[in-house]
Amino acid sequence: MPDNTKLIPPFDPGAIPSDSDPCPFCAIAASYAPFPPEHPPPSYHPDIDPDKLVPAAFVVLSTPQLIAFLDIMPLSTGHLLLCPRSHRPKLTDVTPQEAGDLGAHLRLLSAALVRATGVPDWNVVQNNGAAAAQVVGHVHYHLIPRPEIRASGRFSESFTMFGRGVREELDDDEAARLAEKLRKSVAEVLEEEAKRGRL
Repeated sequence: MPDNTKLIPPFDPGAIPSDSDPCPFCAIAASYAPFPPEHPPPSYHPDIDPDKLVPAAFVVLSTPQLIAFLDIMPLSTGHLLLCPRSHRPKLTDVTPQEAGDLGAHLRLLSAALVRATGVPDWNVVQNNGAAAAQVVGHVHYHLIPRPEIRASGRFSESFTMFGRGVREELDDDEAARLAEKLRKSVAEVLEEEAKRGRL
């Protein structure tokens, strides 16, 4: 492990967040500088090296106000988290500017997620407080692709909501490829919208 790697406490999905625990999302925000989403750095660039932190962080979008990265315990391939850089425990704690940025980037990331994963359906989930299944006490949105499982004959399977589904650890090699694909998809969506005058 390189000397400049920062350790994030292990993730425990059953743990109740504590105000005294170090915030893993703040560690990610502090470790990854903003980059222009229209021109993301290549996957080998040190600015987005996933191994700056342990566990690794796979950053998809990094603006001066917000950061988006792959969930380390995804409910499905492409499960993203979007949060403000500043530590805000709940949605009611974000500033009006942050709220506007979050909304605009949820739309952008949704379009990029569909493009990168090929999954046309997804959930956007945001939990506030431990009773509402918020595990990390830093406001964040989940963008969760929902592949069609019924079409494959798997009628007994279902996805669950609000963080209570079957979660598996993120595979680092797959995550690196997916994060790069998502960054490229964000840039493509922005370029297409600029051409159509939607921005």
